[in-house]
Amino acid sequence: MHPAEDFFSLFSLPRSFAVDKSALTANFRALQAASHPDKVAAGDEAAKLAAVQRSSLLNDAFATLKSPLARAGYLLRLAGIDVEAVSQSDLDPAVLFEQMQLRESVAEAPAGEEGLAPLAALKQEIGARIEVREAAFVAALDAEEFSAAKRVFHELQFLYKLFQEIEASEEQRLGY
Repeated sequence: MHPAEDFFSLFSLPRSFAVDKSALTANFRALQAASHPDKVAAGDEAAKLAAVQRSSLLNDAFATLKSPLARAGYLLRLAGIDVEAVSQSDLDPAVLFEQMQLRESVAEAPAGEEGLAPLAALKQEIGARIEVREAAFVAALDAEEFSAAKRVFHELQFLYKLFQEIEASEEQRLGY
């Protein structure tokens, strides 16, 4: 990948939080087919290594752009924001309190299949909160208010993690 090329340009997509997932998938498949390591199996070691590296890059780029949370973090990194460094100013105490309350609600769900309905309701509520936070992230990013966008990104991390924990709890209750 050329240094000026990012994951969005790699797949011929505009640099935006909103991604056309069908175009992303189609472009990924076309690029992966065109540069698959099997195409250079008879080539020299340098060509094989380049094909494996290109395939790995395409896989990483696709996974990043496919995931809303990973895409948000990537957009911040492209703007020069270190998303790994977290300070107190990045975490709103009200959001942390909200997370504690949501986690308690998950923990208080009845065991077994009785807990499925409350968990489904919580999952729906968290999904709605994710949508609101994603809209806030886009607004902050578009306004180039990167510290606000980073703060919302960290809120999204909490919400997505909780959403996944609820899904895992549901699967456990269903015996998956």
